[in-house]
Amino acid sequence: MGTRYAGFPSAVIYKAKTLKEACQHLLWGDEVEVESDDGTVAKVVGRKVAGYMRSSDLETYGCLQITFVDIGQGDGAFLTLPDGKHMLIDAGEGDNMKRFLRWRFDNFQKPIAFECAVISHSDQDHYGGFDDLFDENITIGTLYHNGIVERAGTNSLGAKSATSPSLVTELVPTRTELDKLLKNAAAVKGKKYPALLAKGLKNKVLSKVQSLSVRDRYVPGYGPGEVVQIEVLGPVVETVDGETGLRWLGDAGKTKNGHSVVLRMTYGGVRILLGGDLNIPSENLLMGYHTGMPAPARSAAEHQALVAAARGKLQVDIAKACHHGSADVSLDFLQALHPLATVISSGDDEPHAHPRAEALGSIGACSRGPRPLIFSTELARSTRETIKHPYVMKQRLYELDALRSTTTDAKAKAKLDKEYKALIDSIDRSVAVFGAINLRTDGKRVVMGYKIEAPTRQDKKWDLYTLVPDATGELRYESKFDDE
Repeated sequence: MGTRYAGFPSAVIYKAKTLKEACQHLLWGDEVEVESDDGTVAKVVGRKVAGYMRSSDLETYGCLQITFVDIGQGDGAFLTLPDGKHMLIDAGEGDNMKRFLRWRFDNFQKPIAFECAVISHSDQDHYGGFDDLFDENITIGTLYHNGIVERAGTNSLGAKSATSPSLVTELVPTRTELDKLLKNAAAVKGKKYPALLAKGLKNKVLSKVQSLSVRDRYVPGYGPGEVVQIEVLGPVVETVDGETGLRWLGDAGKTKNGHSVVLRMTYGGVRILLGGDLNIPSENLLMGYHTGMPAPARSAAEHQALVAAARGKLQVDIAKACHHGSADVSLDFLQALHPLATVISSGDDEPHAHPRAEALGSIGACSRGPRPLIFSTELARSTRETIKHPYVMKQRLYELDALRSTTTDAKAKAKLDKEYKALIDSIDRSVAVFGAINLRTDGKRVVMGYKIEAPTRQDKKWDLYTLVPDATGELRYESKFDDE
């Protein structure tokens, strides 16, 4: 009968038509293949589990899906739009994004097309994961970035102007400028970001590379009138004394981070911020650009006026926290975002202690609603618990690898291969399933949640939070504990 989708906020697959014993818990928007449907009970397959569902738990149309993948320290988000198109925004540093997508797309057995991908800025914990993806059976229609490509030499971000403020002027806005830079072997020698872009082009994963800035206003194809709109809120390109570029923010690291591509996605009445590693100087620059007012504010009155004006352009319902929960964040900016929910992408194995305690407190204090939500990929998964005995598992993998290479008996080898694959898949599963923060919306309602690692029931595998419009149409999170 074709593809349908799990209903709001989640749905259950049962083993038998009696609908008594659950065998799978689906999140709103999950694809479900329907074999038959009598109007009361449907025979289905969802998340590779066959069984039966209530017909009323199936929907005809898909929703906007964003998965904030647990890629460790860094950022990586996978998007599926209501029309089924796929996007990527950053991919972390290691192979976590690849493992997630390999799980999501059945090991890339069929070619997978991404309409576009965004590298918010050229820090490895945002772009490094594309290196593994560029070896896979995928294509990316357009790769967007902020235009800064590192190079060898004194000016690692390219030439700077002598203006005040100084600007990074040697940007790479299109494929033409990129090809020219890549031909200059001395300029890109030893630099990982241009090498990554060169690999994507060589492997024919990429064809079009383009920078984004506030001058574009919208991501091409997602402007006014479209079902999903994606505004480009940053970086801010400036012209000073005839020179055009991105403002130098004190050092190369702050400049790269501060000029991250910042997007505000609007679907119906739901607004979502997708940004990179902004810092206080760049947040002030964004607020000043979008309001035409001094930022930071110089008085209490200016502060109130600045925040009120900035909310018109920056306020969202869900925000991906900038810079993994760094404390280098403007309170004015957080108050302008004023979200109901914030997602922090961070990892255990890093030297910055992200998310910072004061960042968590500030995010909560600047959010709206009596119980603002803060999600963290770092807290959503505990690999040590998922892989109970890492040392034992590692030793068994070594043993299986040796046995597989020496065993000649076909049946014995098939058995060893099966065990080896199961162990490898369990590693993938710990990241692909349990660490991800999931967002689903139809433009009116929102579900956010993550998989529970040790569920006590098959119909309670998700820890879910729903945002629904109140009588005025504004989204609200209503906790079950509010009246207690």
